[in-house]
Amino acid sequence: MTQINLSDVSMKRPSAGNKSRWLDMWRHNMPLSFTVLFSVVMLILTTVGLLVDTRTLLGEPIWIKPTKFAMSSIFYSATLLWLLTYIEGWPRFVRLISWVTAITMLGELILIGIQAGRGVRSHFNMATPLDAIIFSAMGTMILLLWLVSLLAVILLIRQHFTDSAWGLALKLGLVIGVIGSGLGALMTGPTAEQTADMDRTGMTTETMGAHSVGVDDGGEGLPFVGWSTEGGDLRIGHFVGMHGMQVLPLVGWFVIQQNRRFSLRRQKGLIWTAGGGYLGLVILLTWQALRGEPVVGPSGLTLSLFAGLLVAVVAAAGWLVRPEK
Repeated sequence: MTQINLSDVSMKRPSAGNKSRWLDMWRHNMPLSFTVLFSVVMLILTTVGLLVDTRTLLGEPIWIKPTKFAMSSIFYSATLLWLLTYIEGWPRFVRLISWVTAITMLGELILIGIQAGRGVRSHFNMATPLDAIIFSAMGTMILLLWLVSLLAVILLIRQHFTDSAWGLALKLGLVIGVIGSGLGALMTGPTAEQTADMDRTGMTTETMGAHSVGVDDGGEGLPFVGWSTEGGDLRIGHFVGMHGMQVLPLVGWFVIQQNRRFSLRRQKGLIWTAGGGYLGLVILLTWQALRGEPVVGPSGLTLSLFAGLLVAVVAAAGWLVRPEK
């Protein structure tokens, strides 16, 4: 049986003597630490906005989108800050990833907040030259963010871990997170209706792209997240995929706590199973949305595929946790 060094499984951070943990993180990675702090402040402000501003947009409170993005930024930047502490020997690349991530995330949060304050859509909005510039700027920021996230994946994959099972969980989590982030590109292209309008008029439409498939954005949706209950919604696979960055490390942490029961080979097998199952879920949710099918109203085919995925994951996990002879 492999012996686990629990120090390799803890949330690594540089030593800072008697300084507080926050000051320790700030000194180690100021750009991402500031991004976390800024996102927390923005979350507080947008929550206040939800309470005092009664305006709505596409059937939702005007400040709901900045609130969701602030929450997402907290999770993403804090998780990336932590993951980057595992990358050794590439300090310049780590600084590049940290600064580009901070600048792009802060820029997007600010622009989303500005558009909410104006009472207009931040994404897909081409109604005025200013709206088009803001949407294009956010698109450029997200592309840069995705590229440095891909660089982080490459560096983390190259990193040696004392406990290879723990390292595998972190690597798979970041890979799936980057895949999930990239799925956002599916929302940016013109829909069939928008393309037809542009062909007919020869002019750019007031909206370019959409997160709903088969229905217009802004219809009935699930509470808070707003995911469409009438048609497909590409935000679901995007959301679930991005949070693989948190889910897979949690799975890995749980698995390696069973080191007295499972060999290293079995630990890694369980983590691969969890990663494969999670990625399969992301793919199925995205495929379902692309077919214009609401997440709350899956077809028989969709249910069959979800059931097949679940059976495969449970069977693989069951095989791996069977008693060793």
